[in-house]
Amino acid sequence: MKPLIVAGRTFEWGSRTFLMAVINVTPDSFSGDGVTSVEQALRLAERFAAAGADFVDIGGESTRPGSDPLGRQQELERVLPVVEAIAARIDIPLSIDTYKEPVARAALDAGADIVNDIWGFRHDEAMAPLCAERTAPAVVMHNQRGRPHGDVVGDVLAGWRESLDRARSAGLDEELVILDPGFGFGWEVDENLEMLARLGELRVAGRPILLGTSRKSTLGAITGRPVEGRLAATAATVALAITAGADIVRVHDVEFMADVCRMADAVARHRA
Repeated sequence: MKPLIVAGRTFEWGSRTFLMAVINVTPDSFSGDGVTSVEQALRLAERFAAAGADFVDIGGESTRPGSDPLGRQQELERVLPVVEAIAARIDIPLSIDTYKEPVARAALDAGADIVNDIWGFRHDEAMAPLCAERTAPAVVMHNQRGRPHGDVVGDVLAGWRESLDRARSAGLDEELVILDPGFGFGWEVDENLEMLARLGELRVAGRPILLGTSRKSTLGAITGRPVEGRLAATAATVALAITAGADIVRVHDVEFMADVCRMADAVARHRA
């Protein structure tokens, strides 16, 4: 795969695992780490950058199961000041976590570099054309919510094909697309475990893979621990994902997971 160049940085896929740090600008984040002020978000971003984060992903709407959709204006009011503040202070690629084209457009105008769409261009038909227009890299996630269940790998690959078809139809260069199988989005616990166990089979898609397992409910179902007690379980899933070929891991606990990535990379990629 060709390297991705974004915000002046070159990402050589396969050279190491890259870290995407999460900043939830919402009071109802499932992970319990939501921030409600620009100052809090900026301090987090500075801390994550110092710890080795390669991307910062900013979201204003909780996407946990059962959460209420957020109005576009409220989402804009939450994320735009944060994007602007971080872009002005920190030299790191910023991702906007949204499935709404107007929010993505405004965030790109404010300094974001990447669009992270949990519906893989299937919710808002204007999203893929926006990414093509701006030549913006996009994380397109397969979301199993509301879809019939068959084989986990087959379902993910079918969803990705649909998203990639939308990207091609919009004129978005496939080299700008990063794929996410959607761990925790519409799957049962056993299906999430199967996804992680069979992650290597998803490499056939031929694009970089991002995986986000951090603190999710499946980890709690297995360990019996609350959200704040899932650090070790997250570390285990991150290490397993890296050995299976994940290119990016999306995490909350950046300092800790940076060491997990280094150690897993040293084994999985035979790096000294």
